[in-house]
Amino acid sequence: IKIPSTELVPGDIILLEAGDKISADIRILEAENIQTNEASLTGESLPVAKLKKEISKETPLQERENMLFAGTTLVRGFTRGLVVGTGSNTVFGQIAESLQEIKIQKTPMQKRLDKFSKQIGFIILAMVTMVILLGLTVKFELREMFFIAVALAVSAIPEGLPAVLAISFAISSIAMSKKNVIIKRLPAVESLGSVTVICSDKTGTLTKEELNVEEIFTNDSLFQKGKNSLLMNNKKISLKENPELSMLLKTSALCNNSRFEKTDGKFEFIGDPTENALLRNSLELGLNKKTLIEKNPSIKKFEFDSTRKMMSIARTQGRNITLYSKGAIGKIISSSTSELVSGQIRSLTLERKQEILKQANVMEKKALRVLGFAYKNFNKPEEIKEKNLVFLGFLGMIDPPRPEVKDAINECKKAGIEVKIITGDSLLTAKAIANKIGITGRAVDDKELRKMSDKELSNSIKKISIFARITPEQKLRITNTLKELGETVAITGDGINDVLALKSADVGIAMGKRGTDVARDVSDIVLIDDNFASIVEGVKQGRRTYDNIKKFTKYLLAVNFSAIFLILFALMMKYPLPFLPLQILWMNLISDSFPSLSLVFEKQENVMNKKPRREKSIISGVWKYIIISGIFAFAVELILFLILMQMNYSINLIRTMMLTTAILYELFFVYTVRSKLSLTKIGIFSNKWLNYAVLGSLTLHLILVYTSLGSFFDLVPLTLNHWTFIIPFSISGLVVFEAWKLVKKSGSKGKNALKKRKIAKQL
Repeated sequence: IKIPSTELVPGDIILLEAGDKISADIRILEAENIQTNEASLTGESLPVAKLKKEISKETPLQERENMLFAGTTLVRGFTRGLVVGTGSNTVFGQIAESLQEIKIQKTPMQKRLDKFSKQIGFIILAMVTMVILLGLTVKFELREMFFIAVALAVSAIPEGLPAVLAISFAISSIAMSKKNVIIKRLPAVESLGSVTVICSDKTGTLTKEELNVEEIFTNDSLFQKGKNSLLMNNKKISLKENPELSMLLKTSALCNNSRFEKTDGKFEFIGDPTENALLRNSLELGLNKKTLIEKNPSIKKFEFDSTRKMMSIARTQGRNITLYSKGAIGKIISSSTSELVSGQIRSLTLERKQEILKQANVMEKKALRVLGFAYKNFNKPEEIKEKNLVFLGFLGMIDPPRPEVKDAINECKKAGIEVKIITGDSLLTAKAIANKIGITGRAVDDKELRKMSDKELSNSIKKISIFARITPEQKLRITNTLKELGETVAITGDGINDVLALKSADVGIAMGKRGTDVARDVSDIVLIDDNFASIVEGVKQGRRTYDNIKKFTKYLLAVNFSAIFLILFALMMKYPLPFLPLQILWMNLISDSFPSLSLVFEKQENVMNKKPRREKSIISGVWKYIIISGIFAFAVELILFLILMQMNYSINLIRTMMLTTAILYELFFVYTVRSKLSLTKIGIFSNKWLNYAVLGSLTLHLILVYTSLGSFFDLVPLTLNHWTFIIPFSISGLVVFEAWKLVKKSGSKGKNALKKRKIAKQL
């Protein structure tokens, strides 16, 4: 009978066949040539053979051959099994329960902003309190001092920072989406730019997720697969001149259940991944399976099973009957009594068999999946048996690295980012791929990892670059160990086995193509193309975003404190206030809004030449710049104020000139904050949005000064003489700091030249 899967209980005996989704954890009672797809649970990239056998309780998840797991699929065969776990008692359910215990972590940016908010809050509160107390001592009204204090606080606090963050993250998210990186949580934009370690899956992320034939051994010769050709000693080989090679390829295409469809000039293969690879290889090298099948119809099949470890298909061509066989190299060799060599069938001696197996072992050590091939001619259908075969040779396949991954790994190394492979595949395969893409370091598997204590893992994890046969619990353990060591960790994942680590990591990155819904739900970022190189593009964008946010913060703090110091000076010297509360708010609106926001559009080059950020505050490393530029801005405004106080000007004219100078100073100064490089290098027009913002802010201020609106702010129109007087003060910050950049540049050039001369003398 058929029942809903929700009604399953432990003790039920159920029947499953190829194509069925497994809804409970099941112990196998009977098995007939069964394979399951466990990629989403264990990370195993290929279908896994299952059978009835007894295993110990300590057997790792990937090696429990007598179990079927909820959430996986039966892809081949028929089985009868006993339900041993449902719901939360399944492996899937236990992972889901563990997931609820993990809390979402604060991003590095959120941690830095927390610290920055406390720092800036205490400083501004102290300064504003001083302003109020000084104002009361010189007999200003409490109400007036309160309004001034509030205006100063609003001016000094970078309240535009949340808006800048949101806009920066939104702009970066759009840019990242064009690079196949979809942002689910906006702060993850910056987090990706802060990562110090990327723990990546192997299959599909670092590799193409399709088996490719790499090497072929036949006629006592080894051939390498090139682009749509075969090479021997780097020379192209013709199939016509190598009948044994041609026969092996023909066998790989005819002993095959896969099929293909050609759409828009591209082949789409349908079937088992291994057989797809064999068929693709035959097509690329010039054989046409459809033509071969039409000329060689099938009359009998011996399907693959886990006991025989081989499969055969008998086909006819006219009166001739040929059995084409493939399978594990040991099984094919043991079923063969002769070998095709140089066009002749020779007896296969025991010594020769051992020699062939040694050659196959060399290929296996390169992490290639080795398959042997053989054939046999028969006169009658009833004579067909998988015995006394003629051995043809063997080939090795692997899921090759994506071509762009090696460069991406090198870019990570230059940027100071460690890359580690965490995979469910075998240690040998993981090491082979790591070798090809330039990842070096110690390799461990789940068995070795389980023997390590937390302290041992913490001490050695820096040297370990490859983790193989890893379970969900161990992946979480690796993530937490790295975080405890102060690393900012990005984890990639696609299946149920990855969700614990994805949620716990600083940045969880799910696969868009092959990822499960649950993995995408708990992640911060989704890769549309499942490509590691796209992560590196995301890191670049994240670093650019953080740099621009830091520029914005540096700019605001560098220019906004001068007003507080100037008012403190005026109060101590019992001068009239240089700014009124409404004027302070206008200055804050004009100079701190659009010009500072436009800094998020700054382009950054060579962001991957820097080491990852480990700073705890957003203003780390720029304190000196903020203090020096703040003192300079205060000095400029103070000198102007003292000069104006000596002139026979009305207080409204003095305040208008002071306000206009302060606004212009900030509008010009924003250009020097853009980069450590001189404006002569980056160009004034390289950020068009900044130019629009500055022109817009200047226009708004001119409208205020030269219309009746100015009377509400106690402002008066300025004459040409007034403008001529204040312009030098307004551009002083830009001129001085740009000149300092040029001096530093020439100084560093001189030092470099001196070093070169010293080296030349030594040589």
